Amino acid sequence: MKPASLIFCIIWVTSLFLTACSKKLIPEKPNLSKTSFITDSLPVSEIDIPLRINLKPFYNIANKNVQTTYTSEGWPNEFVVSNCDTRYMYRFKRGPLRISSNGNTVNFNFTGSYIIAGAQRACTGSGSNRVAVTPWSPTCTCGLNEAEPKVDIGYKLLLSLKSNYDISTVMQRLEPKAIDKCTVCFWGQDITPTVMKQLKEQLDLAGKDIQDSLNKVNMRPQFQQLWDILNTSMRLYNTGYLQINPEKLRLSTLYAKDDTLNISIGISARPLISLSKPVDHRTVVPDISDFNQRKGFSIYIDAVMNYDSLSALLTTQLYKKRIDMEKVGRYIIVEKCEIYGEGNEKLIIKMQFSGSDNGILYLTGKPVFDKEKNQLQIKNIDYDIKTRDMLVKTARWLFNRRIINELNKHSTFNIQEYTDTLIQKVNGQINSEWKNGIFSSGSVTNLQVVGIYPLNDHLILRCNTKGELSLRIDVIDF
Repeated sequence: MKPASLIFCIIWVTSLFLTACSKKLIPEKPNLSKTSFITDSLPVSEIDIPLRINLKPFYNIANKNVQTTYTSEGWPNEFVVSNCDTRYMYRFKRGPLRISSNGNTVNFNFTGSYIIAGAQRACTGSGSNRVAVTPWSPTCTCGLNEAEPKVDIGYKLLLSLKSNYDISTVMQRLEPKAIDKCTVCFWGQDITPTVMKQLKEQLDLAGKDIQDSLNKVNMRPQFQQLWDILNTSMRLYNTGYLQINPEKLRLSTLYAKDDTLNISIGISARPLISLSKPVDHRTVVPDISDFNQRKGFSIYIDAVMNYDSLSALLTTQLYKKRIDMEKVGRYIIVEKCEIYGEGNEKLIIKMQFSGSDNGILYLTGKPVFDKEKNQLQIKNIDYDIKTRDMLVKTARWLFNRRIINELNKHSTFNIQEYTDTLIQKVNGQINSEWKNGIFSSGSVTNLQVVGIYPLNDHLILRCNTKGELSLRIDVIDF
């Protein structure tokens, strides 16, 4: 055999020998004992939202129910006889509604014009026993051959919302104000008061129709629509999903200004932010509870972080990292890291390695949050007891602080970028149109981690966030 061939055979046999002697070290999985670790229930968040509702749909209801033309009975062929000595007929037409609001009062005003035709005669007697003693005078008119006399008409509407979302209204007619007097030719008599008396009776009936129409309106479907939106998980771009999970609803007194009704609604909720889409739970909107007007929100949110994402971050930082143990002339190369929990306050780190030996190491550490640096850290990293026992018996050289030190260097996760991105995305979501005709605006001003809960399937970062949110409803379907 040639020397070169002999050397090759020696190397090949040696390599087979070393490979055969190299053990795959796989310790038993950790079984962390149960501790006093408790996941507190998410505190109730209080969210107070100014709500602006476009009143034009309500105004349209009023506009439809206020007649455009009022006439005397029998117009234009028959006269109305008043107190035996006067007969008349009239037609009244209203102009556009002028609507203004202040507080819980809505004012409806319009200017109308009218035509009157009438005549008089002499009567004797009193009360219902009066009888005519002369024929009717020639018929005279007012507003027929000249400009129609005008009169201002108005209603005052007191508006409120009941706890069951019924609209409650009280409609009051204001006293008509004649702008022009109507003097007919017979005896130069002003018969405007007579016409106004008849007109007021008809306006009272129209006002009752408006009141009855509005009192039939129930806003529960519109608030149920809003409630469903709050119960629906919303995509926060690539950051995850937001689910508000409302529980109670409060409402302030109504305050109207011009075409807008202002309300402050208060929501008690338990919001959730998750990297994966949570299941939506639809509930019936509860009745309105008492509410003292406030603004802004203080929200506790559970941000759910999957262990897969944390594992990927740690693997990225340690992948193919070579850790040398110079004293024994051996080394390992990190191939993969997995992080998971077992309902204990500690996390488990599963590290797969190759090198002088290959296999798996299990280590444990406690997640803590550094508020000053806004960092999530895994501290007190050490070998799990079962891994330690195996190493003592089979591969003591791996029982080395060098590995733990490297893990300590790379087991810090900067949350600042996550929270900054989250605030940015939430603010982008807040300032948008949620649904046709429903808009929101506002901002999150602060987000702070207040607790860490390493559960079996995921890690919860409990955050408190403060800010302001307002809603505007422009479209209301009845």
